[in-house]
Amino acid sequence: MSPEIISIIALGVMFVVATVLPINIGILAFIGAFVVGTVVLGLDGESLFEGFPASLFVTIVGVTYLFSVAKLNGTIDLLVQSGVRLVRGRTSLVPWVLFVVAAVLTAFGTFTPAAVALLVPVGMNFAARHGMSPLMIGMMVISGAHAGAFSPIAVSGVLVMGMVAQTSLTVSSSVLFFASFAFNLVLSLVTYGLLHWRRPKLVAHAAGPKTVVDESSTTESSSDKRAPTTWQQRATLLALLGLVLGALVLHLPIGFLALAAGALLGLFNMRDQSKAIDGISWSTILLVAGMVTYVGILEQAGTIEMVSQGAVSLGAPLLVTLMLCFTVGITSAFASSTAIITAVIPMAVPLLLSSSLPAAGVIAAMSISTTIVDVSPFSTNGALVLANVHGVDRTRFYRQLIAYTGGIIAVGPLAAWAALVLLGIGV
Repeated sequence: MSPEIISIIALGVMFVVATVLPINIGILAFIGAFVVGTVVLGLDGESLFEGFPASLFVTIVGVTYLFSVAKLNGTIDLLVQSGVRLVRGRTSLVPWVLFVVAAVLTAFGTFTPAAVALLVPVGMNFAARHGMSPLMIGMMVISGAHAGAFSPIAVSGVLVMGMVAQTSLTVSSSVLFFASFAFNLVLSLVTYGLLHWRRPKLVAHAAGPKTVVDESSTTESSSDKRAPTTWQQRATLLALLGLVLGALVLHLPIGFLALAAGALLGLFNMRDQSKAIDGISWSTILLVAGMVTYVGILEQAGTIEMVSQGAVSLGAPLLVTLMLCFTVGITSAFASSTAIITAVIPMAVPLLLSSSLPAAGVIAAMSISTTIVDVSPFSTNGALVLANVHGVDRTRFYRQLIAYTGGIIAVGPLAAWAALVLLGIGV
């Protein structure tokens, strides 16, 4: 059996095991890199780590550390509360506030599941209190998180653009970001239109800030007193602004900037330093580092070239791209979207180099197809929604979530491909 086939089989086994068992696929990827690299390819220790993403490692550590500090000092809660306060008691707008806040959080570097984990409990509570569809609110939170996930300083955006930078392809980071944002915005508009059928509760104006009266519960407070903004929170907001300016204007490494900002802010609250370290997304770092390292082994084995040439030989680039979008979409509904996109994008590069397809459109379509299916209850984001819903029949809600996911899988990749590859809108 050839090294190429063995490496593909090993990759398939990793995804199956990580899907069935609670084992981080990054661990399996490191093991696979060692076994395939040494036993099959005869590589030495140094060659095994040629694909290790040192720069990406620093970026994810720095960004998630900074946002861990921001969460601990209340800045994240401040952003959420400020967003809700902007609607001045109009409950029908709260889902859109959650969408925007989720997009802002991920666009500034919060990993998608972390943003969803922060906002879904808020959204599910609101849905239960005001008779709104928990499915609608949960899906809009996830779509909002995906809308910002491919910004130039977001974890997923840095990951995809980092892989593209290692090729001769020219892809604009702004095209990737705005394509994802627009697609998820349209998806949320459709979701809102289909599921928002209940009228919002009446608004009562107390002396002071406007609040929504909870007519369904006498245990809830009827007023929403705004806590004063602390100087640590103001410093954190300035640090986030500096992060954006430093990365986008001065083109400084975002990972080191985030580490510096997080460390400086951490000096103001030494008591929570250990908690901030615990808040770093170590599982994500392990997943990405392991998968990218294994992709390096795939490259050395000639697997990526073999698969890519096979796709090119089919002679129908548009059809192959559509098949790739559906493949990553279906697979990602049951496995890690980060792992899927890390493994598949390198395989599409030779197809793009040998055809006239818009590289930015294909990369964006594949990225969107991989992430929008994370509404599945088998993914982290969908599972968070299912775990936090209350006040409804959980079995019925699970079926609704499955049906919604099925619709996304059936339509989403096709729509992304048609808009960004076939028609080339915006690319």
